[in-house]
Amino acid sequence: MSLDIKKLVETQFPLLVEIRRHCHEYPELSWQETKTLAYIKEKLSGWHIPSQSIEKGGIAAILESGQPGPTLLLRADIDALPVQEGAMNLSQKRTCISQIPGVMHACGHDGHIAMLLVAAKILHECKDTWSGTIICLFEQGEEDSHAMEYIVPWLETKSGYHIDGCYATHLRWDIPTGKIAICPDAPMAGGFRFDITIHGQGGHGSRPDLCHSPIDCFSAFNQELQGLRLRAVPPRQCLAVSIGSLHSGELQNVVPQELTFGGTCRYFDYDKAGKPFYDEFYHLLDHTCASYHCSWTSGPVPKPLYEVHNDKTCAALAEKAITASLGNDILTKCEPWMASETFAILTRLYPGVLTFTGIANPSKGTGGNHHTPEFDLDEDALVYGTTACISYALAFLKENPQTSFIRTNEPLDTLAARNV
Repeated sequence: MSLDIKKLVETQFPLLVEIRRHCHEYPELSWQETKTLAYIKEKLSGWHIPSQSIEKGGIAAILESGQPGPTLLLRADIDALPVQEGAMNLSQKRTCISQIPGVMHACGHDGHIAMLLVAAKILHECKDTWSGTIICLFEQGEEDSHAMEYIVPWLETKSGYHIDGCYATHLRWDIPTGKIAICPDAPMAGGFRFDITIHGQGGHGSRPDLCHSPIDCFSAFNQELQGLRLRAVPPRQCLAVSIGSLHSGELQNVVPQELTFGGTCRYFDYDKAGKPFYDEFYHLLDHTCASYHCSWTSGPVPKPLYEVHNDKTCAALAEKAITASLGNDILTKCEPWMASETFAILTRLYPGVLTFTGIANPSKGTGGNHHTPEFDLDEDALVYGTTACISYALAFLKENPQTSFIRTNEPLDTLAARNV
């Protein structure tokens, strides 16, 4: 039986809006998603879809066709951000607003929840048309990025399933509603953060010769840092590094004992850009501190996160499946997004694809950047994202594509702990 997927999704549009607005009005921060998880579980139970709770990881809904076939993992993140939502988006009053002061779905995860829940409902209702297994993962704590430390062991050793592929979509502020983008290679960046304390020798400002100023040491390091990108990263590679926090001293006439600084680095290729820069970053820090008779220590930071990797075979299959359901003009080009995503860890374990679903609509005031009070989404976009998800799932299960994917041999606990 051939399914008109978009038409099926359009019949569920009121449900998409209902779920999205409920989650938007009652957002919860990372690791506090108790009511959100209960709401998801209630919806799944009402549709007779079995699910399993992953401690500190989220919920996995299990869709079984009853027929042998591959297993596909579909992922949505569910946490919100500590952002105070404004009453207006870019140009007008919002359709709904957070009821929780200081907490907002400012990255579109409310839409992700709605799309994956409705996709699960539709796929479950038409399970006699496909073969295999679909796992719908609702990931908590993605903004904090630690949930993969619990999700990966569950998927690999506790679930009892062998995952053959993975898929996710992310709503995106700068792509028009009605368009979907599939970037080749890396759609989202990897990265690492740093939290450094430089230890010097403090003293009175009248005798800097008796001091070892951590401020002078940092100033020299920071100047060299910008040039380091040119020396350590090949010209065709993209890498951004920034300092986001800097603290030292209390009095104008006292050279401080310590200085702390922190920031992040982002890249689209860990092997060619991220790791070389990471190694040289700390090499430069060692040498600069030595030159200024200082030392340094680091706060607890994880190993660098990889970039999200779109498997070429899976990306081509996604283009074919999505255009078949939504038309040849649905796809648009876009720049890769310098933000990072925990989905990167899954794409080191399974061949997969992450798509972007456009939500920008000037007539509705949507198109504000993620993680800002002005961020808002055009709910019409949820139809396109849900249709794309279902279309890819059905195509993957039918074709069971053979890819050139090479799974990482990194120990699972090390891989799952990578973070920004």
